Amino acid sequence: MKKIVFMGTPQFSVPILDSLINNNEVEVILVVTQPDRKVGRKKKLTPPPVKKRAVESGIPVLQPEKLSGSEELQTILESEPDLIVTAAYGQYVPTVLLKAPTYKAINVHASLLPKYRGAAPIHYALINGDEETGVTIMYMEKEMDAGDIISQRSLSILPEDTVGTLFDKLSLLGRDLLMETLPDIFNETIQPVSQQEENVTVAPMISPEQEKIDWTKPAEQIANKVRGLNPFPGAYTVLNGKRFKIWFAESLENTSASEPGTLIKLSKDQMWVQCAGNTALKLIEVQPFGKPKMTITDYLQGARNHLEEGVKFEDRQSE
Repeated sequence: MKKIVFMGTPQFSVPILDSLINNNEVEVILVVTQPDRKVGRKKKLTPPPVKKRAVESGIPVLQPEKLSGSEELQTILESEPDLIVTAAYGQYVPTVLLKAPTYKAINVHASLLPKYRGAAPIHYALINGDEETGVTIMYMEKEMDAGDIISQRSLSILPEDTVGTLFDKLSLLGRDLLMETLPDIFNETIQPVSQQEENVTVAPMISPEQEKIDWTKPAEQIANKVRGLNPFPGAYTVLNGKRFKIWFAESLENTSASEPGTLIKLSKDQMWVQCAGNTALKLIEVQPFGKPKMTITDYLQGARNHLEEGVKFEDRQSE
């Protein structure tokens, strides 16, 4: 039975960990994840989803704030794993650890590498309006997501997909691909393929500046951005000096001559905003400041008396 150290943090990683726990050919001897963090308005200290699953299965858990140079790193090395499997761990893995296992270290990455190396591949696939994404299993190298490709599988992106739905789909796709790939790794029958550097694109963490909607862009780009930031961190604009989040929207052709960012249609269940290039954004699900998410119909029941066509979504929040 092969000994595996699993490294992962969010819910995306849990089905992949589950598949290893339930595989009779391997034993997960250690789980390495990020430290517990304070979350929510009450700042409650909360363990990562991967830790919860590992504890349920009685697997020892390590949570170094920084793995490099830590006591936990030495513990992993002393456990002498046959293979390290990572999936959205979220931290740099030292080279000494990558080289230690008999079968090296592999990563389950949520893109079709070399496209979208980095921390937010699912976000960028949606933001950029891609029609396809997928999962890559590759050997880990010092450079982020640059290792040789072991296996890949693609998935169509549907018009209704968001980061949330793709996280779930790609997690299961990664789980299944890993289970199919492991026997070939252990049998040493794989033929890894080098990534073509000329095709590399990057997907860094989403910055706070990227969350804001730019109404001077075409509506299709804005709609893609909205679903590419749903359910986290969320795309926003500013209405009447307050942050106004948009969680789902549709792009429309429109011939209005209004300036981008202008509210051009308002009814009991319709709210359109002018965008660039004779396009408009039809708002479907929104979240006014201090309120929960709601459908545009529910929002307009209480807001129509305070809104009128011609109102401009502003560039700045009031202090």
